[in-house]
Amino acid sequence: MTAGGPVLGLVASAAGGVESWLRAGLAEPLARRGWRLAVTLTPTAARWLEAAGELAPLAALTDLPVRWTSRLPAEPKPHPVPDVFAFAPATVNSTAKLALGIADNQALTALGEALGRRAPLVALVQGNEDQRAHPAFDGHLATLRRCGARVLLSGGPAAVLEEVDRVTDQPAGHR
Repeated sequence: MTAGGPVLGLVASAAGGVESWLRAGLAEPLARRGWRLAVTLTPTAARWLEAAGELAPLAALTDLPVRWTSRLPAEPKPHPVPDVFAFAPATVNSTAKLALGIADNQALTALGEALGRRAPLVALVQGNEDQRAHPAFDGHLATLRRCGARVLLSGGPAAVLEEVDRVTDQPAGHR
């Protein structure tokens, strides 16, 4: 575990509802469980959360900056290496990019590195019926599962919390 307490990399992409449940449904319960949150957003998720007035309250849950842009080479890394990751919501687009190793934003860069070092990763994939029917979708999920990611297709934030507890061998609410 990371010095100063366990760090959870909370990564979110812009799927419907992220602005209404990310903080209250996932970030706050994780913080109450004792996780130090390293929050990274896709650029679109950051725009949505900013427009909804959610960025400042989300940032208030952690002593680390909420990220969505990459750092300059001379700047220090703003987050310690997380012990575990929760990617929720994960759009079908971001899920496909992650499975293919496309790291075209800071959120996917962090997640790609996590897969590379086999860090525990829970992903709640959110997409509509047509997106999930794409011929490549099942293959993307299979790739992530082969890397050790726990992929959830339903259940919302509560399912993510349960799975984080499961992958870290912790009883609910105990850190």
